Amino acid sequence: MRSAVCGVALLVVLLAGVRAFVPVGGGGNTHVTITGNAVMKKINEVCKAVAESDGREFKPTGSSVEELLRACLGSATGQVSAAKFHEALNQIYTQNGLVDRDFMTSDPHHFNSESFSGGRTLITQGTAAIKANIRKGSFQAARETLGRVLHTLQDFYSHSNWVELGNKATYPVLIRPDLTISNIADVNTPTCSDCASGTCPNPLLPSILNEKKLTSGYMGLVSANKPSGKCSHGGGADLSSSQNPRGGISKDERRAHNAGFHDTAVALATEASLELLEDIRGAAGNKEYLRLMGITRSAVLCFVIDTTGSMADDIAEAKRVAYSIIDSKKGTQDEPSEYILVPFNDPDFGLLIRTTDPDVMKAEISKLGASGGGDMPEMCLSGLQLALTGAPASSHIYVFTDAPAKDTHLEKTVTALIRSTKSTVSYFLTQKTRSARSVSPQASSGFQLYYDLALASGGQAIKVSKADLPSATDIIVDTSTSALVTILQKARDPGSVESFPFLLDASVSNVTVYITGDSLKFTLHSPSGVSQADSAGKGSLAVIQTVGNLWRVQLNSPIETGLWNISIVPTQAYTIKVTGQSAITFIYNFVEDFEGPHPGYAAIYSRPQTGLPAKLLLTVTGQKGAETLKVQEVALVEVSGSRLADGVIQEMGGGDFLVTVSEVPEGEFVVMIKGEDVATSSRFQRQSTTQMSLSNVIITATVNSTLLPGEDFILPFTVKTNGTGGTYTITIGNDRNISLTYNTKLNLVSGVSTESTVILKPPANTTSGTDVTVTIAAEGPGGADSNYAVLRLSVLKKVTDLTPPVCEIVGVSGLCPSDCTQSTWDLSVNITDGNGSGIEDISVQQGRGNFSQEAVVDGGITVVMGLYSASCCAPDVTLSVVDKEGNVGKCSYSVQRSGGVSLSLSLPLWACLLLSALNTMRDVLPLP
Repeated sequence: MRSAVCGVALLVVLLAGVRAFVPVGGGGNTHVTITGNAVMKKINEVCKAVAESDGREFKPTGSSVEELLRACLGSATGQVSAAKFHEALNQIYTQNGLVDRDFMTSDPHHFNSESFSGGRTLITQGTAAIKANIRKGSFQAARETLGRVLHTLQDFYSHSNWVELGNKATYPVLIRPDLTISNIADVNTPTCSDCASGTCPNPLLPSILNEKKLTSGYMGLVSANKPSGKCSHGGGADLSSSQNPRGGISKDERRAHNAGFHDTAVALATEASLELLEDIRGAAGNKEYLRLMGITRSAVLCFVIDTTGSMADDIAEAKRVAYSIIDSKKGTQDEPSEYILVPFNDPDFGLLIRTTDPDVMKAEISKLGASGGGDMPEMCLSGLQLALTGAPASSHIYVFTDAPAKDTHLEKTVTALIRSTKSTVSYFLTQKTRSARSVSPQASSGFQLYYDLALASGGQAIKVSKADLPSATDIIVDTSTSALVTILQKARDPGSVESFPFLLDASVSNVTVYITGDSLKFTLHSPSGVSQADSAGKGSLAVIQTVGNLWRVQLNSPIETGLWNISIVPTQAYTIKVTGQSAITFIYNFVEDFEGPHPGYAAIYSRPQTGLPAKLLLTVTGQKGAETLKVQEVALVEVSGSRLADGVIQEMGGGDFLVTVSEVPEGEFVVMIKGEDVATSSRFQRQSTTQMSLSNVIITATVNSTLLPGEDFILPFTVKTNGTGGTYTITIGNDRNISLTYNTKLNLVSGVSTESTVILKPPANTTSGTDVTVTIAAEGPGGADSNYAVLRLSVLKKVTDLTPPVCEIVGVSGLCPSDCTQSTWDLSVNITDGNGSGIEDISVQQGRGNFSQEAVVDGGITVVMGLYSASCCAPDVTLSVVDKEGNVGKCSYSVQRSGGVSLSLSLPLWACLLLSALNTMRDVLPLP
């Protein structure tokens, strides 16, 4: 059986066309196809429930991810980009696949060698961390953990004998920490008979089958030893499968001898994945669950603002533009999905303020005032670091300041975060001599760091007077929009006379050219040969505005498709960037090979390795998916130079491509793609914004577990260089100001990995679900070479309440005839968490009715009496009850249209509720 993934990107590992529980492959049932099928099915369910609760229909116009996204968001008009949706899903899929690399020898991660307790613990603790992350808004950390947890859960059905025992349903104990795994074959109990061919349909001993004993295959990657009589995993990589009893019980790959078992394992793994996702959905609620899955408007408004004494005008302008965006875009497709604010001063910075409520953002930004700051440099990079780790990937971040950075030691950390998040940073620099301050001679050169960071991220550094700042902030309005794409970006230092061609296709609207630089001239040329010089403010091609060092060129509508050109005559350094709105875009990751039982490629979240071909996996997406798009060219191009390195393109299906570039540019480069939109017969061009380069340094680190508040956490890592050996400087930082202990120097020998550790100790009062972004940087002698690793860790307190709340249906009242429009029905429930952590939230997961509640307390136990009322035209309801530890209880009911048969209770409704509440309390806690 081959599983489709509804067009979602499979950007983790590409293998030959085997049918296997492998990370991801060219066919068959891979971990990612199983995960993708479950994820997409659950997203459809949740989108339908949200649409129902909003009183609208959920009817995707087609089968593509993009059309699903539009229907889920309720977007009848406007551009909708699926890029963030694909990015979110890839964060899940990437970590799902990496379990086979990072935890290759860990039995619990794969339920190998009868490690049932350890595997179940990974699932339940991981699920608790996911729920806590969602409560804190740490969605990327939650996605990465979800990918790993799903891999382990799915492996149970492939690696254990659950299927061979005749089970046709999932094993709920795996995701229920309040239940106990039982009837496991002990280490001295033989489980398999010998299978010399290795292809026996079912080598399990009759006693194991008759007694329903649970076992799994032993996996010998480095040794053939296993306990006497035990089953092996099987396969060429398993050394133990050559020892008696030979063969194995793995159902990873679909073969002739195990086809039935494999298919059942796939079906159960998919169903178990759905059950886990449903549990997480119940804890998160529908809308937060969709945010977890990347279903959200793409625009994010993120400000990092200097609040020192001379910044009053800048703060006022930041307030004005924020208010303008909030008020003008509220209720539209371009309304920001999230608002982030990070103030910084000296010596203080933060805290990060993050909200989805525009009124909260207004209130928070209105509190900002200008004060303090005795010397010129400020803690700008510290504030930017918080924004980069707190904002979603690929965000646009705007920094307001009039002083250079004091915390320049964070430059490499910030650069690493820009590269790993692919976020764009733009600066509004209102340089001014401050009264009552000492201005250092290095102030002017100190601003160069901002120019460098802006260029590295694909943003702009806009130098403007405080009086002209309101004219410059239009760029924030331009980029705070959905479906924003970059068509071209170049930089020249020193400036040189040059012409820059760029393609505009029929899908692009709102095209704007930004040029930053002093004392330059330019001319814009259309495909039909019409020209407009920079001196023509309102011309036949565009409206041109200038403020400070920024030129803003807005192309007139309708936009002519074809090859445009802009020629620039400068006297100094300059940058040029062309953006627009379009659903046609792409996402990408650089990848590297890895070996093992399931070899393939894994995503790289650092600089790719020097001396090897660069490989990247990219997904192309359009208004109706990738079906109408033809990718014709993928290249790595220099932003500050002219070199272009074409890649060899291998199409993987569903809009996914594996690209290999043999000759990589030596300097900084970005990714550029060109192709054709078949639907409009126009050629398109898109470019990534984040600059990347190669390195001889390799840093390896793996997230293995969560951090406990108040306790030391040891994170091992290795550093290796294929270049010059010597003493390397190690710099490790985090965004939560957690104390770190590590060696700042490592002596490296070329070609040899050197091991080290960093110890983190989060404060005892750290909230569960807090994510900690750790950046590890290694710099060679003289700063000639460096690289980084970025990891997201989660803090999780010990969970003591393992039991879900109880939701009991007391009764139903109301008359629902065949004509539903004039009738209503009621459902009454009793809800309690007993002696647990207490009820955190009660929500209507499915349904279009109203829920009211009243709590009674007796004997220290709280019982919530709930009443749900709905129209008979909305006959289905699911109530989700979540306690403070994230355990979920549910009530579901569907009323039948009976044409006159009443389902009312014999007692008045609230009297029945009270009586049942008292009975519930007696069941939970005996009353005197």
